[in-house]
Amino acid sequence: MKKWYERIPHPVAMLFGIIIFATLLSHFLPAGIFDREMINGRMRVIPNSYKLIEQTPIGFLDMFKSLSGGFKSASDVIFIVFAGGIMFGILEKSKMIENTVGSLIKNLGVEKKYEIVTIMTFVFGLLGVFVGYENNIALVPIAAVLSLAIGGDLILAAGIAVGGITIGFGLSPFNPYTVGIGHQIAEMPMFSGAILRSILCFIGLSILAYYNIRYLKKINKNPNASLGQGLDSKGMGLTKDIQSYSMTLNNWIVLGVFIAGLGIMLFGIFKYEWLLKEISSIFIMIAIVAGIVSRMSTQEISETTLKSISVVAPGAFMVGYATTIKVILESGNISDTIAFELSNFLATLPIYASAFLMSISQCVMNLFIPSGSGQALATLPIMIPVGDLVGLTRQSTILAFQIGDGVTNIINPTLGGLIAMLSMCRVPFDRWLRYIVPLAFLILVIAWGFLIFSVAIGWGADI
Repeated sequence: MKKWYERIPHPVAMLFGIIIFATLLSHFLPAGIFDREMINGRMRVIPNSYKLIEQTPIGFLDMFKSLSGGFKSASDVIFIVFAGGIMFGILEKSKMIENTVGSLIKNLGVEKKYEIVTIMTFVFGLLGVFVGYENNIALVPIAAVLSLAIGGDLILAAGIAVGGITIGFGLSPFNPYTVGIGHQIAEMPMFSGAILRSILCFIGLSILAYYNIRYLKKINKNPNASLGQGLDSKGMGLTKDIQSYSMTLNNWIVLGVFIAGLGIMLFGIFKYEWLLKEISSIFIMIAIVAGIVSRMSTQEISETTLKSISVVAPGAFMVGYATTIKVILESGNISDTIAFELSNFLATLPIYASAFLMSISQCVMNLFIPSGSGQALATLPIMIPVGDLVGLTRQSTILAFQIGDGVTNIINPTLGGLIAMLSMCRVPFDRWLRYIVPLAFLILVIAWGFLIFSVAIGWGADI
């Protein structure tokens, strides 16, 4: 009898199945829309404005035409995948990353590999908390080099980097795209309730660190237990004995270029609210300067660029492919219908059941609207009045949304950023699911416990 993970279809087939399902829904669900208004530069739903419109079912040809629309809609994310891949390729070619990681492991000692896993899990988690999600795509391969250097595999690398960034971002008490927008819509103090959210985020990252360490111990004891067997790690592993590593002057210069570039990127994000286009530009600049100071010829830089693109191209394709689902739902005008029907159902339930199922409904919506800010703007103007109606505090309603959106990000096949990060680690989505599903379920259960606790104490009722 096949195990559950052996039944997981290939991501291409899985997403195509969801595309077909979304297309069929456009034929069976009534088309409807909420009115929207521009507030602080963002379009958001006006509660109680839902109305039915003429049915707009997606035809057979239109379903396939939506593929190009998906790639167009996701162009910024697709390009940052290419830009990050190019930057890492040039940095890897310069030997800076290998020598930096090798020297780090040499100085710390391989025997401290479990401490290294814990520290790096929290480092990537904090990047998710404070920097964002897609902004960190280019840093993911560093975890791959580090993981292979301490006896891990690419799956562990994904657990450290992709898991850390996703959980940190999803449960961040300071997430401007989910908590921030939620507090704006609810007219509450920005990032209020940070203590409870910080505790939940810390617990989530701690469990992930333990989970990663347990996996490393498992594959060190039995290499055949590795889920990363057969994955291409060429160019990511260390090529010589740990004790022979040292940093050259040129390595330090390239590292300085890399750190300076990241510093400029962070300054732009926090000072000027830079988005993916600006960040991609910084990645390309870092790649060009790093290539020049490494004394690479134009031929070497060009060949490395094309080779790097070929490595991340599958992930970039999956980003646009997954975004097709969003395009179909919008063209079929059924996204608002789904949100409207869910809110009507939740309004009939007792307070604890409503809070729990509100979070579950956000898990479902996350499959169709994987953007945190997009989902917040589409559903919270509806869910907040529903929460008021059943007696939920607005703080608990936003927490229910954050849990449903944030935790399920880690297993969401339609989330372009997740697929892109996994591609940077060269980890197929089905292998990732085999690794992360038990952890995702555990964190969901703990998070729901926090949600029930918040309802019990009337969290935020005095705000």
